[in-house]
Amino acid sequence: MKKILSSSKNNKKQTDPPKALLGLPSPPILEMNLQEDLEQNKAALKELFADCSDMVYRDVNVEEGRPAFLAYIEGIADANSIKDHMLRPIIIGLIREETEEDYEPIDLKRISLPQVSRASTWKEVSEALLSSSAVLLVDGSKEALSFNVKLGVRRGVEEPQTESVIRGPREGFTETLRVNTALLRFKIKTPSLKMAGMVIGKQTKTDIVLCYIEGLADEKIVQEARKRLKNIDIDGVLESGYIEELIEDNPYSPFPQMQYTERPDTVAAQLLEGRFAILIDGTPFALIAPVSLAQLLQASEDYYERFFIATLIRWLRYTFILIALFLPGLYIAVTTFHHDMVPTTLMLSIAAARESIPFPAIVEALMMEVSFEALREAGVRLPKTVGQAVSILGALVIGQAAVQAGIVSAPMVIVVSLTGIASFTIPKFNLAITVRMLRFTVMILAAVFGMFGIIIGVIWIAVHMVQLKSFGVPYLSGLTPYQPRSFKDILVRVPWWSMIDRPSWVDNDDRKRMKEGMTSSTKQPDEGW
Repeated sequence: MKKILSSSKNNKKQTDPPKALLGLPSPPILEMNLQEDLEQNKAALKELFADCSDMVYRDVNVEEGRPAFLAYIEGIADANSIKDHMLRPIIIGLIREETEEDYEPIDLKRISLPQVSRASTWKEVSEALLSSSAVLLVDGSKEALSFNVKLGVRRGVEEPQTESVIRGPREGFTETLRVNTALLRFKIKTPSLKMAGMVIGKQTKTDIVLCYIEGLADEKIVQEARKRLKNIDIDGVLESGYIEELIEDNPYSPFPQMQYTERPDTVAAQLLEGRFAILIDGTPFALIAPVSLAQLLQASEDYYERFFIATLIRWLRYTFILIALFLPGLYIAVTTFHHDMVPTTLMLSIAAARESIPFPAIVEALMMEVSFEALREAGVRLPKTVGQAVSILGALVIGQAAVQAGIVSAPMVIVVSLTGIASFTIPKFNLAITVRMLRFTVMILAAVFGMFGIIIGVIWIAVHMVQLKSFGVPYLSGLTPYQPRSFKDILVRVPWWSMIDRPSWVDNDDRKRMKEGMTSSTKQPDEGW
């Protein structure tokens, strides 16, 4: 032991201090390697994290007075783990007395922390500290030891706020990445579930995980997703929306090309379909791709209820989506150009209601739609205790007052209210926003060209969706190109025992999701139940 200590002292005398500590020009600290002299390393570390009040430093002595230096960031590192599993073993002197060539300052077998790594450069040290690790510098060693002591869950697993269900799991993703990956592991217990990690953001160093099931996901799509993620060069990633805009196929399309969700069961179901998911540290929303329009019109509860109930609810949803998109435009076109398209009695009733209105139908509709959207946005931004009351009561009060003042007609209030209710039936919020935006375009076309304008709008939307792709997969997959296996889960939701195959766009050999003849009605009486 004395030989090792004396050798270390000789090395200290021969080691020159960094030029930065002598006031001479030098490369940035992040580009430098660690030194054997502990004092130089301490000075460099404190210079690197100058004016960082959350940094915690601790001088410790190991066996025979050998100095060491511990550093971590308060708030993101677990102080109790550092005290119980690092300081206590270090202070009692875990020094290995081996030859100088095999010298290792700390016996890692005696430290109970599971994740330990080494760092030889200041860049590696800074990344370890900023990733919730505690770093130990030992005199005489050019390597630092980093111990993963990440603080626990920032927010507990709760029920998702944006995707509530009557029947189904109640757990949702959190802002902690490893909690989210664990929730997926609880759902899919197979080593084929791959979780490729990467770091994106030059300043934020955000952890990203690309999830897919090997053998089910199309390898070409997974490689394309990996390539797009690695090509991202940005200062920071604070939410999944950053990633979504940077990797989607057509950023100028109003239609969402990736699905976001905070439900682990939704992600697990899509992974089993052959898709991939992206989890981002710091947000409870995961991204899923590739997607189709039919997928965005489906709710997770469609697969938890019996098939005929799910089919009826799905038809109701499709009907109200059409109402949300076209009803105001149809009303404007009929009242402005095509009076003969409605029964005479109804037309007379509408004309009587609009007799004292000073504005044309398009102005009337725009005023009500913009007011409704403003009330909806106010209801979202206000505190939950008052937001819902403000949005509902505000719509009622404004609508009634506008009718009594003769600014808008009662039929227009009914049309706008029904349209607003219909937009709430769309299960995916990003698709609902798209429908609300396109509704204004359809209204303007109807006001200018009547029914011909609505037809122009329908053709434009259809042509755009036919050309649109999500990671190379057609947006209208199942409809065009027509795929019988995928069509079973678009207009209707066939029984589970009939959905034997996975979607046809998945290019792999494992196309079967279940064995044929799984319904109990095919069993003979002597087979039991």
